[in-house]
Amino acid sequence: MLLKNKSGVGVLISLFLVLVFSGCQSNHQKSEVYTEVNQSADRWNGTIKAKSVPQWEEMLFQKSGWIGADGVYVVPLNGVERHGEADQTQTMFWFSDSIIGNIEGDSLQTDWEMVHNSVGYMEGAVPDPSKITFSWRTGNNGEALSMFEPNTPGTTEDEYYWLGDGFFNHAMDSTIYIFAYKIKNVPGGVYPFDDVGVSLISLPKGSKPPFENQKQMDTPFFKKDSKGKGKVVFGISVMANTSGAGAPDPDGYIYIYGVRGPMKELIVARVQDREFESFDKWRFWDGATWSDDMDDASALTNRVSNEMSVSFMEDGRVMAVYQLDTNSPNVAIQVGRTPTGPFQPHKIIYETPEIYEDIDFYTYNAKAHPHLSKPGELLISYNVNSFDFLTDIHKHPHHLRPRFVSFKYQ
Repeated sequence: MLLKNKSGVGVLISLFLVLVFSGCQSNHQKSEVYTEVNQSADRWNGTIKAKSVPQWEEMLFQKSGWIGADGVYVVPLNGVERHGEADQTQTMFWFSDSIIGNIEGDSLQTDWEMVHNSVGYMEGAVPDPSKITFSWRTGNNGEALSMFEPNTPGTTEDEYYWLGDGFFNHAMDSTIYIFAYKIKNVPGGVYPFDDVGVSLISLPKGSKPPFENQKQMDTPFFKKDSKGKGKVVFGISVMANTSGAGAPDPDGYIYIYGVRGPMKELIVARVQDREFESFDKWRFWDGATWSDDMDDASALTNRVSNEMSVSFMEDGRVMAVYQLDTNSPNVAIQVGRTPTGPFQPHKIIYETPEIYEDIDFYTYNAKAHPHLSKPGELLISYNVNSFDFLTDIHKHPHHLRPRFVSFKYQ
């Protein structure tokens, strides 16, 4: 399904996913968040703070073709996730809602379109606009189309994909796996969309756009309600604890993180890398051991975002990076001893300034990108959008693109 510029559907999808994907916050919850921020201003004076890295933002400052998107995830095409390894490989980016068009001067031209997802490829480790290329599919009349569209059994014409995290699986012949959330139009509701399932896209070794040899499969890792705790969606973050990925102490497992319920609890499953497609082999951390029942999953922490990251630090611990309460201005971290925690209390390391550039701007879905990071640091992206999208995309045609900060933890 093609999203046209005048409909505003793309921003509604983004806003819907931000607010509803795992349940809306109550006004009481929101007031607690703002009180915490107001009472904690002194934390910005400490050394545990991220800084903007405009070179990465400028790399995505494009004026023709691909000119903006949200939902950014990346994977190194050699599968090595260690810090400082990007100069050894090419990096694949994938984005969700993406704008295709032209900007002349500071004016968005009227023929722009929005698609549900797109991809990019970056050469090396240095952010440079000349080192990244973008791709989407095109229709018979040259119109822009989403790179990935659902084709699993039972898919209906009004379903489309919002993309989650993914990884490079060395044990499965270098296949790249990407989680994809099925979204469906629901006319007449408070929100005109709903997520209806979690699919998995597999890209065989060496695949390139338009990925004609891709495979798609539905997964059982989605529930409308889990024992009264709310909706469960897996695939918001994936961490490969394997020797091929360069993990500090590999155990051969892939750790897949999910979000549950209105409190946005973080939960985790794991499976051996060679058994990734055997969904009956997945096990879920229940707080003490690994259960075969997804409903047994225990919360590792809460107040996370619908897109986030859990990745290894160089000393073997893990760091969760997310936007506190999904769409607050606060980028938060939590450090854990293992992929299942326990996690220290969260620390706010950055307040996104873009929310003060326009009364309607909001920021969301922070996450880290380890292999693009320097040793002892984490490169973190977050997204910028507007509640008045159709007005602001013309006033600020470059606002819908990822921003980046770097966080030094050593």
